[in-house]
Amino acid sequence: MCLVLLAWRAHPEYRLVFAGNRDEAYDRPSAAARFWADDPQIFGGRDLEKGGTWLGLTRTGRMAAVTNYRDGPAARVAPRSRGELTAAFLRGADDPRAYLEGVATRTSDYGGFTLIVGDSDRLYCISNRGRGIEEIAPGVHGLSNHLVDTPWPKVERGKQRLSALLKAKETELIEGLLDTLADRTVAPDSELPDTGVGLQRERELSPAFIAGERYGTRATTALLVNRGNEVLCVERRFGAQGVPEGEAVQRFALYKGARGRKTKEAGQDV
Repeated sequence: MCLVLLAWRAHPEYRLVFAGNRDEAYDRPSAAARFWADDPQIFGGRDLEKGGTWLGLTRTGRMAAVTNYRDGPAARVAPRSRGELTAAFLRGADDPRAYLEGVATRTSDYGGFTLIVGDSDRLYCISNRGRGIEEIAPGVHGLSNHLVDTPWPKVERGKQRLSALLKAKETELIEGLLDTLADRTVAPDSELPDTGVGLQRERELSPAFIAGERYGTRATTALLVNRGNEVLCVERRFGAQGVPEGEAVQRFALYKGARGRKTKEAGQDV
């Protein structure tokens, strides 16, 4: 993902309020968010090139999301895909912090990343560009192609808009999140970061929603987990220049217990 906004234990009804945009080359094959055929405990989109995911959630409440870290043109192709970091956590059973301690021993295998993992009780993050393992405190947080809460313009605007939604009910909250993620406002030059890609590219990448010809926002996701362990996920998909390609809505209940236990779910893809 390239923009993550989340409210962790900050809404009176929802333990987790999550909004994110996945920015990627349009020609990279991917699958819409759904329960995975090869592991039906996992719900999320799928990178069909490497098999990983940018965002996923399990029926037991494990959650993982990853962004790349922008620090200039890549010097080399990393041997491993960042999407496997999220997929491995979702498939596993390690405590979130213990999992990140293992990741910390092999960060050089991946291009620059910031990874968020957690369960029903705690969220943690790690980046291979500094700061080590950190617990994410209750509150409103944002992440783009840097470290958590780095004050890039779209992160700051997104956090402000999310904070204004913290008393909203389901319909207003979902629409507010999706509207925030759809923002195509280009940041003023004076507010742009310098990540080594040049001023024009900084401008192009500054909106929450990027609508390019070859690269842009492929998926927009609003995810709610309420205090009764019920999940609502809305994913909107887009093609080149931001043309809509469909929407998926999924509801399911979390549980704590052995893998394979049945749970109620209902979804539609339009």
